[in-house]
Amino acid sequence: MGKTKGSKRSLVLQRRETVVSYLFLLPALFFFVGFVITPMVMGILTSFTDASLANGNQGTFIGLGNYARLFKDPVFWKSAWNTVVIVVVAVPTVTAFSLWVGSAIYKMRSGARSFFRCVFYLPVVTGSVAVVVVWKWMFDKYDGLFNYIINAFGGKGLAWTGDAKLALWCIILILFTTSIGQPIVLYVAALGNVDQSLVEAAQVDGATKLQVFWKIKWPQIMPTTLYVAVITTINSFQCFALIQLLTSGGPNYSTSTIMYYLYEIAFRTTKEFGYADAMGVILAIVIALFSALQFKVMNGGTTE
Repeated sequence: MGKTKGSKRSLVLQRRETVVSYLFLLPALFFFVGFVITPMVMGILTSFTDASLANGNQGTFIGLGNYARLFKDPVFWKSAWNTVVIVVVAVPTVTAFSLWVGSAIYKMRSGARSFFRCVFYLPVVTGSVAVVVVWKWMFDKYDGLFNYIINAFGGKGLAWTGDAKLALWCIILILFTTSIGQPIVLYVAALGNVDQSLVEAAQVDGATKLQVFWKIKWPQIMPTTLYVAVITTINSFQCFALIQLLTSGGPNYSTSTIMYYLYEIAFRTTKEFGYADAMGVILAIVIALFSALQFKVMNGGTTE
């Protein structure tokens, strides 16, 4: 009888704890459904209509019309190409540079390590507007710092963000400097948690520094590398504020990305919400595919 009463009491306590847990999760679940899931579903549904500001956002169903239009839109393809270039250049450079800097910092004393982590993380916590204003001054054609240095050495100043061939690389440079802060901090923490007994054993066996890194450290920091690669990929695909503040997609759409073109269509030019939502759906699918590919490659070909 005592055991039966004890089991019943434990079941009651478990149910009570479960109810309390769900009550604590309910506010977060409410905001997630209301401000993430619902807009996402509405965006997908709207992408199959011709909703726009002209018809009061009361669009009619047109099926895959917006998606077919995307493949015929040269500006969309230009924006897509710029987006891919940003991702392909930014992700490996940010990951490799962050790992290199993290490998140098984590061996330092705590004071120096904290100082360098703060320095590299500073652009992350600094407002994007302030960062872009400084870069905009440095890239200025007439009074910018870069052209001042070039002119001081007898060279001819460049248009930088006003040149269609250079503008996108200026965007990538700024994105790089603002993206390395968090990965460096993560790599410093990950490298500090590497099992030193394995490192010491390998060194005793005569392993070189490269062999120690590749065979022992690299597998242990792989989860951090995967996280850095995925987050950097998503941030690169969604690059918007930097472009809006610095170039507004110009000159001649040379710095326009899918995210910026989506904003331009929805809120600045034609204000076609259905067409813009179709771009958003395509962008979400591409990001999901890139992320899944990264998971598969970095997990040794498995999806687990």
